Amino acid sequence: MQQGFRNRFSFKRVVRGGAVAFRARSQTAITGCLIALICTLSVTLPGHAASPGSEASSASSVVLPSSQTTPRVIVVGFLGGFVRHDEPHHPEVHVIQDLRQQYPKDVYFGLFENRKLAEAYNTILKQLGSNVDGRLSADEKRRAHILLFGHSWGASAVVAMSRKLERAGIPVTLTVQIDSVAKPFQNDWLIPPNVLQAVNFYQTHGLIHGRRQIVPADPAQTTILGNFRWEYKGEPAECRGFSWRGRLLSKGHTEIECDRKIWMQVETLLRPHLPNPVATQTNSGEPHLRPSGNDGYGAQHR
Repeated sequence: MQQGFRNRFSFKRVVRGGAVAFRARSQTAITGCLIALICTLSVTLPGHAASPGSEASSASSVVLPSSQTTPRVIVVGFLGGFVRHDEPHHPEVHVIQDLRQQYPKDVYFGLFENRKLAEAYNTILKQLGSNVDGRLSADEKRRAHILLFGHSWGASAVVAMSRKLERAGIPVTLTVQIDSVAKPFQNDWLIPPNVLQAVNFYQTHGLIHGRRQIVPADPAQTTILGNFRWEYKGEPAECRGFSWRGRLLSKGHTEIECDRKIWMQVETLLRPHLPNPVATQTNSGEPHLRPSGNDGYGAQHR
């Protein structure tokens, strides 16, 4: 596989630079984070997928302790289309499960159907330490460290969730959109100013294809790490577990979702904001995206 980018900086350099920018803007929250480190969040996380008849999202299996504490990081993913949160063929499910095993403490990982914005929002508030009526103190809002990602309608849900959090005065550290497709009356291209960093991956083929460009509502508040275009000359092997309808009717849209390399990029973006994992991580498997051109768009060819 040959990978190329028209921008003149590597993807990993962008991630490292973004992490430095976050640390610089997060110094006012260091005291709160140190206090949070004194306590650990006792969370019972779901192990294997729920039974097919269950309609509850993954958040419903999270048991919060009686004395609520604030996790260092909250990671929430949204699935596209009508995909269930426990659908075993979709890589978003595996990404969340793998991260839960690597970061069992001080991080909350949740995965939701894109239609369950309200449930995801309430879960985030609880993880931040809201009281019975859902209110957060100014300090609890200031300590919020939220990472959001999603594919298709799930990517549009990421922006919708960011706006919902903005109205509550809650900051978002990072948003990642993968082939974002907006529902009617949704806006998935204008990133609200409570988001510190945002990145967009997309492909342009087929009846269903992603948003080509995202822009900040306030460039002084939000850094767009890039709008990266991915293209395919052959179907990734991982797509064989997907339905033939999706592979036929929305070929490119399915290919970018099932491509393991996309999800490696998502993890590369998330990891600088996560605490040290239980097991030592290696960067040997992380792809390097080579610069080519200067318009800020990337391409992957198969």
